[in-house]
Amino acid sequence: MNTMKKILIIDDDIELNDLLRDFLSKHSFEVFTATHPNDGLDLFNKHQPHLIVLDIMLPGKTGFDVCKEIRETSKVPIIILSARGALDDRLAGLDLGADDYMPKPYEPRELVARIQSVLRRTDNYKLGPDSKILRSNDLIIDMNKASVSLAGSPLELTTMEFEMLCLFMQNPGVTLSREQVVDKLRGIEWDSIDRTIDVLISRLRSKLKDDVKNPKFLKTIWGSGYRFVGEVAN
Repeated sequence: MNTMKKILIIDDDIELNDLLRDFLSKHSFEVFTATHPNDGLDLFNKHQPHLIVLDIMLPGKTGFDVCKEIRETSKVPIIILSARGALDDRLAGLDLGADDYMPKPYEPRELVARIQSVLRRTDNYKLGPDSKILRSNDLIIDMNKASVSLAGSPLELTTMEFEMLCLFMQNPGVTLSREQVVDKLRGIEWDSIDRTIDVLISRLRSKLKDDVKNPKFLKTIWGSGYRFVGEVAN
């Protein structure tokens, strides 16, 4: 049985794809590459990779378009790449459900570290020894299955959204600053912590149907950070 993690790279740079395939293969990853977004989507549907590395600048459609399309059916971790490196690109990628962002150029070993970090976080929540079920009103997290439901209906969360919600529900009533959230999420280096965390919180609130003015779950503590205000039971 093949236990290698499958990585899909969608980037129109053929030479870079070949380099990354060779480099990642040496780190025990099975790698598939595509230079066109439609080919990448075909490979995604065929191989169901464990993680996708996705460039923003692609022929025919952008990486943002591809990310949005994938998120309609899957919460597979996605790392966005961009030569532009603008903060707006990073926030746009996160807002569409990307799990991490890397500006070009980058060192292949840095990409490997990011891939390993995202996969490790995903596996920790699925297989961790402290896995359990958390409940707050009609919100339920099954950490064994890495699943979330609200009022009996499943919620589709990205890896980062799921991880952040778990973090807050494991610390009910505790105000966490943006810096503390980033630190506890582990392994992610963000230049603009405030806006990045705010985007993630906004996405979570939207999916939780949480009223900002009268929150059941996530409350903004002005000047300090955020707090989970619902009662949590194991």
